[in-house]
Amino acid sequence: MYYALIIFSVILFGGNFALNDIYRKMRGSSVKISLQFNFISSVAGLIALAVINGFKLEFTPFSLIMAILTALNGFGFTYCGFKALGCINLSLYSLFSMLGGMALPFVQGIVFYGEKLTLAKGICFVIITIALLLTIEKGEKKKGTIFYIGIFVLNGMSGVLSKIFTEAPFEKVSAAGYSILSSICSIVLSAVFITLLFRKKDDTPKNTFASVSVGALGGILNKIANFILVFALLHVDASVQYPMVTGGVMIVSTIICFFGDRKPSKKEIISVLVAFVGMLALFVIPI
Repeated sequence: MYYALIIFSVILFGGNFALNDIYRKMRGSSVKISLQFNFISSVAGLIALAVINGFKLEFTPFSLIMAILTALNGFGFTYCGFKALGCINLSLYSLFSMLGGMALPFVQGIVFYGEKLTLAKGICFVIITIALLLTIEKGEKKKGTIFYIGIFVLNGMSGVLSKIFTEAPFEKVSAAGYSILSSICSIVLSAVFITLLFRKKDDTPKNTFASVSVGALGGILNKIANFILVFALLHVDASVQYPMVTGGVMIVSTIICFFGDRKPSKKEIISVLVAFVGMLALFVIPI
């Protein structure tokens, strides 16, 4: 059941990635726009999570601290992601984002939480890394290096923070309660930063009904997907979950590309097949 939930979250993340890029193309990638996107997506995500949790608000001091860190990390990833997509192609963006999202929680689970480094996990990690490397195209722009280093670290930190929350011995809220707290913190921090930093009017493109709708839907998908992963971490090793998420998002993103203007290249299709083989290793190899 938990593997099925992880696969479902992967589908949601794939849709969220596509919507984020659509929003960026609609409005741009400045700090102000990133904050506005965070605000819109967090409000929509909060409503969805509140419905899931029966409109119950949970609180502990430790959970609030972790929620604030998660919200700040999420904003940093959104900003770096928007900037990276503006100066490098989607294949390199996916490479650093997904590799960070897999590598950091993988190492964290084994080094700090005593998760076993099995043959299946090792082979899966290596194969998916190879699949990600296959997506690199020649002649990538060096401009924006700091941003795709940022998405590598910050996407990985999302999983790291989730693992710390689930494993910490302190009193804490449920997975849904934690996701709700994170959304509230994101809303408050975004509103405060926008108010303090951007009081004066500028030439930033205004939000439209279409852009708000895209941001809201992306937020709903993202918050539900992250809630599922936090819940699944209670039952599945991080060193299993995040390679599954990485390979799965690659597959879903490629399928989505078939319905857009930019069709996946042969190299991208091969990398997805390789990633699928890597995911199979987790289930086929007995050790």
